[in-house]
Amino acid sequence: MFKKILIANRGEIALRIQRACRELGVRAVMVYSEADRDAKYVRLAEEAVCIGPAASNLSYLNMPAIISAAEVTDAEAIHPGYGFLSENADFAERVEKSGFQFIGPTPESIRIMGDKVSAKQAMIRAGVPCVPGSEGELPDDPVQIRRIAKSVGYPVIIKAAGGGGGRGMRVVHTEAALINAVAMTKAEAGAAFGNPAVYMEKFLQNPRHIEIQVLADAFKNAVYLGERDCSMQRRHQKILEEAPAPGINRKLIERIGERCVAACKKIGYRGAGTFEFLYEAGEFYFIEMNTRVQVEHPVTEMITGVDIVKTQIMVAAGQKLPFTQRQITITGHAIECRINAEDPFKFTPSPGRITTWHAPGGPGVRVDSHIYSNYFVPPYYDSMIGKLIVHGDTREQALARMRTALLETAVEGISTNIPLHRELMVDAKFMAGGTNIHYLEHWLEQHKR
Repeated sequence: MFKKILIANRGEIALRIQRACRELGVRAVMVYSEADRDAKYVRLAEEAVCIGPAASNLSYLNMPAIISAAEVTDAEAIHPGYGFLSENADFAERVEKSGFQFIGPTPESIRIMGDKVSAKQAMIRAGVPCVPGSEGELPDDPVQIRRIAKSVGYPVIIKAAGGGGGRGMRVVHTEAALINAVAMTKAEAGAAFGNPAVYMEKFLQNPRHIEIQVLADAFKNAVYLGERDCSMQRRHQKILEEAPAPGINRKLIERIGERCVAACKKIGYRGAGTFEFLYEAGEFYFIEMNTRVQVEHPVTEMITGVDIVKTQIMVAAGQKLPFTQRQITITGHAIECRINAEDPFKFTPSPGRITTWHAPGGPGVRVDSHIYSNYFVPPYYDSMIGKLIVHGDTREQALARMRTALLETAVEGISTNIPLHRELMVDAKFMAGGTNIHYLEHWLEQHKR
């Protein structure tokens, strides 16, 4: 096991990794920007290094500053968390060339899975079902583009090969709009991601967003930890997640999970990862793989009892997975609500000082948050300030616990999206389970404030 790990992130995930290090008896070095000087995990740190001003590009995205911090503190490994540099293959490569262990997949795996065209091709070779579409990058020839769209069938969606976070996508309903849409998406992709390549897929009308969590070691051992339903989204950004996914046949989940495990072994994947699928009419269609720990990993931890972050660290240290697929059991149901510093219905960011913070408690309640009373939420980063997770023996019990926990949670001084979550927890269709990825946006349209 490592003696010292540098945590190259901020917010709740930095605190989450710090806790995992403490349990493993590993010293954690926290890096922070000037805006995060008073963060809880920095105050609790055995060692902390300021890596630059508030702006992300001068701090959390500053590769030389992070690697220098690892050098001056004699860290052996770097954990990137999620976001920032966590899926940057160049960063992973620079970390390893500098003599540190990157707590994540190899740079090669990140490159393959980070480009959605190569990821899709790898999944087809591994037998993972994919959305019908172009076999690779779209050609320049308009005649060929039209031919591909005709064979796929309208509506189609044009996607940036290097895209993510809901950006670089355009839905096309008619042949007349196709060529212009491809040109616009290429231009946007080149500007946003430095990669103008785009590909085409069939646009599924009312799918759910289901993902499979995997863990793999360097010895070709891999397991899947069940699935999560992340369909409650706004502008392709997840609002809440649950596990298991309501109403999906377990045999179907087992079959898709086994294919994900086979794909991990085929590409030599190491660490934690998530296969994301669209699910419609009883069929799974692969869309992308996230080569890092996910924001929503706690719901999987709650139903399996597996500590995903600790396992990430153990695998990166060269250890074998401490369990087999047969030892993974799913117990009960878990729900996670992302708590954001924003207007609950207009979604405008609400940075500022938290005057009151009261966390909920009780059986099956977990709060992952770095905030405290008098904490100042900086305006420079993502608006998420915490996650509220509950576990119950059944989905109904989990829903009841989440309703109670949201009622107990008090955040004053800033606006949060807690009122939105309170309303969703009593929404009849959500309570019934199985809402699709468009449901929340339609709901918000009907409940305009």
